Amino acid sequence: MVLVVKQYRCMHSPTCLCTKGHLSEDVIFLVFQRLNWNPRMIALMSCVCKWFDDIAKRVLWKEFCRTRAPKMMLDLQSSGSHSVDGNWKALGKLLVYCSGRGLFSRIRVPGHFVYRTRFSRTSGKSFLIPQCRTDVLYVSDPCEHLDQGEQGDVGFFRGVFVSFSVSRVRKMLIDRDAKLHPTEVCPYCKAKLWNMLQAKMIPRSASCRLGAYEDCVEYYVCLNGHMLGICTLLPLSDSDEVSELE
Repeated sequence: MVLVVKQYRCMHSPTCLCTKGHLSEDVIFLVFQRLNWNPRMIALMSCVCKWFDDIAKRVLWKEFCRTRAPKMMLDLQSSGSHSVDGNWKALGKLLVYCSGRGLFSRIRVPGHFVYRTRFSRTSGKSFLIPQCRTDVLYVSDPCEHLDQGEQGDVGFFRGVFVSFSVSRVRKMLIDRDAKLHPTEVCPYCKAKLWNMLQAKMIPRSASCRLGAYEDCVEYYVCLNGHMLGICTLLPLSDSDEVSELE
């Protein structure tokens, strides 16, 4: 596989537009199946060749998502949320990439790869106000970044709605004439973002689920239903610290 990467590096620039002279799609599929759909390798080769990036968007990221989060993918596909080409790359990135400070300019934490994150449909209910509890939202455990100066211990979390286009959350945002962020976009799909804090749509249950201070939770939802947020984490109690050590 290393030899294949070197070949692409030698033959094609980062703006490669060629469509001939490559390995067949079947071979690419088998190679990455053998690599267990390695997201770093998919991302690396997508940067090298446009032809490969097209295959990755249509096939490889989809297989990666199915392998990494099968139950979540089944839920998304059965509802039609991710049946259109082009969504899989954004979803694959959401599964393995913590966007860091992004919109939250007061926090100096760069985005980074996360080896494994648990996404929970049950946890997602805690991030929805009562009027929207029929919606389905998968939310990750917070990615902890400790000792962030005045902010203390910070957690970044992310998620995705099932069928966001017909969700009660989207309808309520529109009914409330919620404003989209004027400049920032979703780090996963580049769509415009709604600030759920400004829309007054963050329930108290979110801070309980995150283990965070009640007035220190903020998250955004993009037009495609991706969610990203930040919270200030409560300090561990003495008993929690002992459990961590055990």
